[in-house]
Amino acid sequence: MLRNGLEPWHLIVVAIVVIVLFGSKKLPEAARGLGKSMRILKSEAKAMKSDDTTAASSAPTSSPTPSPEAITPSDVVTANEATSAKQETTAAK
Repeated sequence: MLRNGLEPWHLIVVAIVVIVLFGSKKLPEAARGLGKSMRILKSEAKAMKSDDTTAASSAPTSSPTPSPEAITPSDVVTANEATSAKQETTAAK
C-alpha cells in the first residue's frame, strides 16, 4: 500500500486540493510571502554565523567602568530632585 510514499499522482491530487481550498488568486501571494520569509531567514542565519565568527576571533574588550569611589553623593540625583527639575523646566516654557 505505502511502498513508495508519495507517487506523482499523489502530488497532483494535493495540488488540486490546495488550489480548490485557497483559490488561484491567493496562491501567488502566499508563495511570494513564503519566499520573502525564506530570504529573511537565510540572511539572519548568515548574519548570526558571521557575528559568531567575528566574536570568536576578536579578543574580548571591556569598557571602563567607574569605580564606586569615583561616584560622589553629589553626583547622585534622587527621584524627587529629577521631578522638581522637570517641573521647573516645563514651568519656564
